Amino acid sequence: MNNKQIITLAVVAVAALAVGYFIGSGTTGIKSEGQITMNNQDDSLNYFLGLNMGYSLVEAPWEVDAELINAGIAQVVDDSSAFDIMTAQSVFRDLNVAISDIQAAKAEVASMENIEKGITYLEDNGIREGVTTTASGLQYEVVTEGDGTRPTAESTVSVYYEGTLIDGTVFDGNFDGGEPISFPLNGVIPGWTEGLQLMTAGSTYMLYIPSNLGYGPRDSGPIPGNSVLIFKIQLLSVE
Repeated sequence: MNNKQIITLAVVAVAALAVGYFIGSGTTGIKSEGQITMNNQDDSLNYFLGLNMGYSLVEAPWEVDAELINAGIAQVVDDSSAFDIMTAQSVFRDLNVAISDIQAAKAEVASMENIEKGITYLEDNGIREGVTTTASGLQYEVVTEGDGTRPTAESTVSVYYEGTLIDGTVFDGNFDGGEPISFPLNGVIPGWTEGLQLMTAGSTYMLYIPSNLGYGPRDSGPIPGNSVLIFKIQLLSVE
């Protein structure tokens, strides 16, 4: 494959992301789906390539500009000599950096919003009757109190639990027919290590864990960074 073919494939792959979106968007100068006539196989391939890939623009982490995208497509299709391989590599390298920067900025904004939402939630939750706030900022609420052994940080415990975010999203748990899980208390997030030492075997508590006692600023699977975590925990046994 020569340089021209490499450039063409690379640019078409990126530019085609826009085609399906613009076909149905009502953008000035772009035909609607009903106005499109496909006379041969090439027409069909071009249309369906754009249609299938174009939906990706809905989630594009930048402001989509139809005119600039169309200009870029036209430059390569009408005069591919104006875009050599070194230029292409530089453009795509800059594009990847720009996308990474945009995504990082959006993640930072979302993370800061989670901090603000978490602070508000804990402030409101902390004044509810039955909720106790410890010196670390951990909040707990007794659902049922047991009369068994109280664990230490070195204990291994067995529990049922359910974890949710403050918007009610359930991200993990085993109450619904799952098997109990066992783990050493010194091997889990600080909010669990502290919170379960407040419980006795047979108890069920609600724990409201600030992000600094949970997973902090980093995302952890379905848990966004700086999230307050809510756990319903039934302590079954202590070893």
